Amino acid sequence: MKNALKDIWARGEPVLNGWCSIGSPFTAEIMAAQGFDSITIDGQHGALDYSHALPMFQSMRASGKTLLARVPWREPGIIMKYLDAGAMGIICPMINTAAEAAEFVSYLRYPPHGQRSFGPTRAAFAEGGYTTASANDEILAFAMIETADGVKNLEAIAATEGLDGLYVGPADLTLGVTNGRLAPGFDREEPEMIEIQQCIALAAKAAGIHATLHCGSPEYAVRGIEWGFDMVTIQNDVRFLATAAGVTVEKFRTLSGTVGKDSNAGAY
Repeated sequence: MKNALKDIWARGEPVLNGWCSIGSPFTAEIMAAQGFDSITIDGQHGALDYSHALPMFQSMRASGKTLLARVPWREPGIIMKYLDAGAMGIICPMINTAAEAAEFVSYLRYPPHGQRSFGPTRAAFAEGGYTTASANDEILAFAMIETADGVKNLEAIAATEGLDGLYVGPADLTLGVTNGRLAPGFDREEPEMIEIQQCIALAAKAAGIHATLHCGSPEYAVRGIEWGFDMVTIQNDVRFLATAAGVTVEKFRTLSGTVGKDSNAGAY
């Protein structure tokens, strides 16, 4: 059992992460066939639940990509279910304190390093050489920093034993640290938000763990790498679908001189 992301980081290269929010094994298979290093199934805001996630993991196995999951919350039952389904890393939202980070980590590790219950129903088949020791060593734990309290307690969270990385969710982070003064969204250009993102990357590096930034464009993702992030996510399957469809329709309307009904693809 081996987590390929660790090999990428050992080479000094950044990880490019894909994001699945549509509850479809076929969509997941398409995403995994692209050039991402890892793919995350979004169990928090995605239009899916565990019954979608399991076949999505199965459909992506042949790609050889490292498969991750964002869970709905810091709740042991669902975290352990996603691990048993074969997730090689868990992203947990709304981590505000070191105590919450430690609690989260404990759900990912078997005793004596945590309190994970044994029952790797699919993981034992999906990952060769599965043992409790290898699972403790190879499965990654990412704490999302996306609130004012999370930023306030940043260094203490980063120092949590067993935590592998910090994950920046820019939309909630912006809402949280500005108390709603700024609208949520990716690719922040406000100096205060850039500074906070950079501080998160620096805190992760100082603690010897990894830092991930969710981005809306490749250009911003490269900036994130320059700031010290060593893993970046660019958009998700929903936005890729909406963007490609929108560009195609707009080009047709322009070339044909026709006018279609206005639509709103949404901001997420």
